[in-house]
Amino acid sequence: MIGHRFIQFNPNENDKSKFEQMLDIFTQMLTYTNGDASESLSWMNELDKQYKFTDKDYGMGDFIQDLKDNGYLQENPADGNFKITAKSEQTIRKKSLEEIFGKLKKSKSGNHQTFKHGQGDEVSPDTRGFQFGDLLEQIDFTESIRNAQINHGIDSFTMGEDDLQIRESDFKTQTSTVLMIDISHSMILYGEDRITPAKKVAMALSELITTKYPKDTIDIVVFGNDAWQIEIKDLPYLEVGPYHTNTVAGLELAMDILRRRKNSNKQIFMITDGKPTCLKIGGKYYKNSFGLDRKVVNRCINLAAQCKKLKIPITTFMIASDPYLQSFVQEFTEMNNGKAFFASLDKLGAFIFKDFENGKRKTVY
Repeated sequence: MIGHRFIQFNPNENDKSKFEQMLDIFTQMLTYTNGDASESLSWMNELDKQYKFTDKDYGMGDFIQDLKDNGYLQENPADGNFKITAKSEQTIRKKSLEEIFGKLKKSKSGNHQTFKHGQGDEVSPDTRGFQFGDLLEQIDFTESIRNAQINHGIDSFTMGEDDLQIRESDFKTQTSTVLMIDISHSMILYGEDRITPAKKVAMALSELITTKYPKDTIDIVVFGNDAWQIEIKDLPYLEVGPYHTNTVAGLELAMDILRRRKNSNKQIFMITDGKPTCLKIGGKYYKNSFGLDRKVVNRCINLAAQCKKLKIPITTFMIASDPYLQSFVQEFTEMNNGKAFFASLDKLGAFIFKDFENGKRKTVY
């Protein structure tokens, strides 16, 4: 029996290099250490002692040098401190996107409301029969002529309404999104890190929108005692502070940002783990961490109603399991006619991305 011998095949040829493998770990560490390169490298040294991912041919010093040579790391010559570069920041966002999208399964479920439609800028492979009201430019003449030849023969060409085929097109809704992230102290309480998954989702969503939907806009708002806007490049460095939860300030800033956006479709995604506990009245803070304070809650509900009038749906992702918070979230969501998810930390990204993606594509008939 004559067979084939593959002498050039190398089963490890497509494996990642040692540097690429360690870069994956390094970018993960950067997310947990809020972008602190020196702390991340220190942790990598500790991990190397336990898991031995370096060897006699490639050590930690080689990795650090490769990080500098490839533009991921800068070293201050005065004090020897390391700082990550813009390339590292983008790499973190890309890897967050890959990590979250890798967990998603194709699904037709979900309901993302859109109030105005974009133009059909992408042709669908699907066709259907002509219906009254279809436009001339929607007719697929190649398929229609083919139908006419099959139905009437090729000797005397005739085309009727029943022969016409319509080529459907997809439209992409242009959307302005504000992603609100709770950075109150409770996001790291009780030994549970909630801020890191929130940052990963924000980085992944930012990367998705800026690369796949460049006509969309995304703005990031963080809220604690106050609310302020941060840039996408600042996300790896985001930290929780000794703050209460001023949801009202976050919503007011998000609404102000969306007022200035020209896209017809606008939405707010809010990631939080607790109840609103703070208001700023004049120059003073009104705070109450015990229970649901109606003075605070009512202001939140009023803003939810205002967003509804402005056709700005709010999707709340509550990463907490406290049953008594469900009543507030339900009241808030019903007033806005939005949506709410009680998401576990490991599924937060899946919830947000499915909701976002389901709203991006519709079919024009």
